[in-house]
Amino acid sequence: MKRKYERWAALAARRSQLALWSTFVKWVILGGMVGLLAGSASALFLASLNAVTQVRLEHAWLLFLLPAGGALVSGMYMRYGKSSSKGNNLILEQIRQGNEAIPLRMAPLVLGGTLITHLFGGSAGREGTAVQMGGSLADALGRWLRIGPLDRRILLMCGISGGFGSIFGTPLAGTVFGLEVIAIGLISHKALLPCFAASFTGDLVASRLWGVHHIHYQVDVFPGMDALVLVKVIFASILFGLCSLLFSELTHYLKRTFTAIIRNPMLKSAAGGLIIIALVYIAGSRDYLGLGLPLISSSFEDGVSPFAFLWKLIFTAFTLGAGFQGGEVTPLFAIGASLGSTLAGVLHLYGPFLASLGFIAVFCGATNTPLACFIMGIELFGSGGAVYMFIACVISYLFSGHSGIYSSQLIGISKSALLPVPEGTTLAAAKEQPAPK
Repeated sequence: MKRKYERWAALAARRSQLALWSTFVKWVILGGMVGLLAGSASALFLASLNAVTQVRLEHAWLLFLLPAGGALVSGMYMRYGKSSSKGNNLILEQIRQGNEAIPLRMAPLVLGGTLITHLFGGSAGREGTAVQMGGSLADALGRWLRIGPLDRRILLMCGISGGFGSIFGTPLAGTVFGLEVIAIGLISHKALLPCFAASFTGDLVASRLWGVHHIHYQVDVFPGMDALVLVKVIFASILFGLCSLLFSELTHYLKRTFTAIIRNPMLKSAAGGLIIIALVYIAGSRDYLGLGLPLISSSFEDGVSPFAFLWKLIFTAFTLGAGFQGGEVTPLFAIGASLGSTLAGVLHLYGPFLASLGFIAVFCGATNTPLACFIMGIELFGSGGAVYMFIACVISYLFSGHSGIYSSQLIGISKSALLPVPEGTTLAAAKEQPAPK
């Protein structure tokens, strides 16, 4: 009887190892395929984005075509977009529900729409474009391979990770972002290996195969652990979280307001373009157009004007609120870095140090992804300030509340026991919940 049991146990162990090896090989291959597609798409996008940005900088008059460009983008989505107009929220919804295909046309639509936005001077980012391209390509791959519903959801998460990791050159942050962004407070480890394979491959393909160069910012000195510095960082982190909250709420408010006042999407975007032009003259600067990379560089070098973060926030909120295409993340980097640079003068801290904390913390509060943003900080700035980065991300995450740039993001676990939310509530639905008594 004992020998029979031992033979059975050995056979079960072999079967278990075969099952694990099968799963490993399957998701390394599938995740790698998604990474190859997402990384190639990101490389094409980044090269094109650099080209149109250079054209805009050389021809200042292109700004006056921004209303026409916005109308063109909205017209494209009206005619061909259908569910693609939901953007990142469509991908988040399908990971949870899986009842609707993500159209392959989402990739060229968001690519073309974002390039038009940047060509004429809209203030937008690139993460949304990369994630949407990654998600639509991943779903197309899943349909071609005829995978099941559960594997499809994992493949969509791979699309998010592959797009994020390849667009920013941060494969570890891209991995965790794909896991963490689905639901606040919940992470599914079943997609850990697939998302890493997609993000790592995507970054490798974009940087090594296609020669994409990512910008990394230098922070020469991180302060040692000190009680006074800690208090200052906590105070700054609260402001980073509130800044995230302001950006998210203003952007959503402007989207609702524009839609309520101007029902025609083409006219709505044209009106938004006129407002951006007016803002340029009110601010007296074009520094707040486009991605905001020069603003980020200044935050780590010479410093910025005290209200640069607020101008960038307003420009971006109006651009996205009026229906222009593009992501929010790179402008959030610019908002956070410039706010950190401004606070450094007030708090008497090293400017690049606080700019690096603002860079990741404002992004963290707006996306509710503290682990991904902490890891991104280490990938971009090194581990010297790891403890302060973690503190900044956690506090910003808490003080941004149940708000964020992705209205379809699920609230898996409430950020406070005093703010209970029903199971299955999204950020959009949370706004409709009555305030606790």
